[in-house]
This record gives sequence, structure tokens and C-alpha cells, in this order.
Amino acid sequence: MDIIISINKPKDITSHDAVANVKRILQVKKAGHTGTLDPMATGLMLICLNKGTRLAKYFTGLDKEYRAVMKLGEATDTQDACGKVISSVEKVDIKSDLIRDTLKTFTGKIRQQPPMFSALKHKGKPLYTMARKGIEIERKDRDVTIYRLDLEDINLPYVTFTTLCSKGTYIRTLCDDIGKKLGVGAHLSALERTAIGNYRLEDSISLEQLEAISQGKEITQGIYSLDEALSWLPQFEIKNSLVKSVTHGNQIKLQHIKVPDEFKKAAGIRIKSPDGILLAIGSYAEMTNIIKMDVVLA
Repeated sequence: MDIIISINKPKDITSHDAVANVKRILQVKKAGHTGTLDPMATGLMLICLNKGTRLAKYFTGLDKEYRAVMKLGEATDTQDACGKVISSVEKVDIKSDLIRDTLKTFTGKIRQQPPMFSALKHKGKPLYTMARKGIEIERKDRDVTIYRLDLEDINLPYVTFTTLCSKGTYIRTLCDDIGKKLGVGAHLSALERTAIGNYRLEDSISLEQLEAISQGKEITQGIYSLDEALSWLPQFEIKNSLVKSVTHGNQIKLQHIKVPDEFKKAAGIRIKSPDGILLAIGSYAEMTNIIKMDVVLA
């Protein structure tokens, strides 16, 4: 069972728990996700099974879309509703235009300092394990990109917005930074991930639906072959004479072939046999005009 599953993670379970549930339901030995969601968050997770776990890196770099609810007037040590309030104001009285204009200043390339309560590691240990002990570790700011930040609703002290952002963006930190700029503090109150690349939440399945599949019910939504899951990557169909060589991980020399521009820009290239079987994921090396095999699947 080498597949990718699009799961709608429920609230109050960890990403690790979601993966463990999928493994239990489908009785597979190897499974992993392509990007963590905090326990309080809901929404889209991509879970890779068996050989699919070797493809996780192709999904982690995809842009993400979220729907978030931010509470103004309270900042917390975790930057979300699970943390301890560290500052607050008695009343939040901010005009809608100011909120709207402030959100606009957070679009484009911005700098973020990763939160202490995160899974990022310092000397092999997750930062959150040190944060729980009250230890603060210096973190370098990093560039992230907010492609879109759309205000949906204002019902003070709550503000709802949707955002499309690059990998590595912390929506908790975005809320905290917006609160600081507004001068009242803020934290993330609720979060739903609605898209990962071309994958949409509405096309995913719940753990309950997955349980039904394991019991014989036919549900095809949210389940992808490895080839389907990487459909946005360009493909290269090889001759039968090269199949054995590719399955042994050997590179392909592109002699007398006009190399498509998409090969040069792509994160990977699907290498397929004449009968349409996905054999490997390769990458193009322009200097030597070869495709080297990064992940062999067949």
C-alpha cells in the first residue's frame, strides 16, 4: 500500500497521533506526515504510506493556505490559545480600517522569529521541551512570504482572516506580530489548514471515513497513488532499454534530446516506463545534461 492520503485532522490530537491512527486503521508499518499541525489546529494533512514516506520532501516545500481566528488584546507565551496570558488590555477598541491596513503591511516577504514553543530543534532537542522549562534559546529571524492575507470578519476582540503563505510560516507568530503592531497584543485563537499546494481540504477525508474504507466501504476521495500525488511534477517517459538501469539508480544521459525548461526548474521529475509505471523521481543537472535518480521506487 504505497499511497498518499489527504486527511482532515480533527482538533486536540497531535500530528503524530493522526499518523498513528492511519497506521492502525490501515495496518501499515511505515507512515509519516509532510508538515506538522499543532494539536489545537484542524485541517489538511498529507500522510505518506510505505514507499510514499520517501517522497515527503516534495510536499514539505509546497505553499500552505490557512483560515485563522486571531484574538486581539491578549498575548500568550505560546502565541496561541493554549498558552499562558503574558500581557493584556482591558478593552480592544480598534477601527476596522486600522486592522485592515495593518494586515496589508504583513504581505510579501517578511521576517519572522520562530517561536520557542515549536518543534524546531536546538542541539537535537525540540525547542518546546526547553520552553516548558522556562529556557529561552536565541533564534534567528528568517524570511517567509505571505502571498495573500485577506480579512474575512471583525467581531472584536476576534479577527478572522485567510492567508496563503510559504513553507515555514508560523501563523501563531503572525498573529503575535500583528498584535504588537496594533499595540494591544494578540494570539491565535483557532486555525484550519485549507490547502497544501494543489491539495484542498474539501477533497480530504476524515479518520472516520478512513475507518469505513478499511471495513470495505468504497471511498476514493483523498487517496492518491504516488504518481497521482506528484502530478504537478513534469514526467519523462523512458525507453524499455533504460528501465532496468533506472531501477538500479543509474543516471540518464540526455543525448540528442531538447530538454524542456520545466525540467530545469522542477523540484523533481517523474521517471516513467513506456507502460506508465512510476519508476523513480529524478532531478536534472544542466552542467552535465543528465537526470540523476533521487528516489527509486520500482
